[in-house]
Amino acid sequence: MTLSFLDRLRPRRDPPRNPVFEGLAQVRAYWEGLREGGQLPQRAALDPRGLGGVLDRVFLGERVGRGLVQLRIAGSGLADFAGLDVRGLPLSCLFTPESRAILAQSMENVFDTPAVAEIDLGSDRLGGGALLARLLLMPLSDQGGQKLVLGAISFATATRACKLQILARREETLVISGTAAVPAPAPQPIRRLGHLALVHSAD
Repeated sequence: MTLSFLDRLRPRRDPPRNPVFEGLAQVRAYWEGLREGGQLPQRAALDPRGLGGVLDRVFLGERVGRGLVQLRIAGSGLADFAGLDVRGLPLSCLFTPESRAILAQSMENVFDTPAVAEIDLGSDRLGGGALLARLLLMPLSDQGGQKLVLGAISFATATRACKLQILARREETLVISGTAAVPAPAPQPIRRLGHLALVHSAD
């Protein structure tokens, strides 16, 4: 009896599927649809009816310090994940200490470049850098000195409360009509946090 024969008797496992992050494409399309004349959307233009079915994943944040965003409005998905009402709390409170500086850097790029950021997230409770969720950050037009961001987070699977780790991030520089394009900051070298590799791409 050969080893290959025994291998054929073992049950076959389906290859792992790529995680699906539902709702993010809809939120991005909605935000793009509000960009009249190539400008950033106005806060007043946001209408919950345009985000039907994904409101639980959406949040509105305000910059209250360098790289620091306070959640003003948050969908039930964030509350369910955190186990409490996160309105009024900084977004960074959901992240591990090691990831907060990276999140702050992405937030500044979103506001100042401006740019859209997409961030892959893992859990501090899971080893191996498993992809748990994806975060989308999109700037809104400044309102009376306020810098606002429309965000959405989608979880690949139901998960218990944990601290989020940044696995990778991608930033897309926006071209605002009537202004010169500002290049995104040069890619940072890969930083390793234990077994995790943090990759920054500004493509």
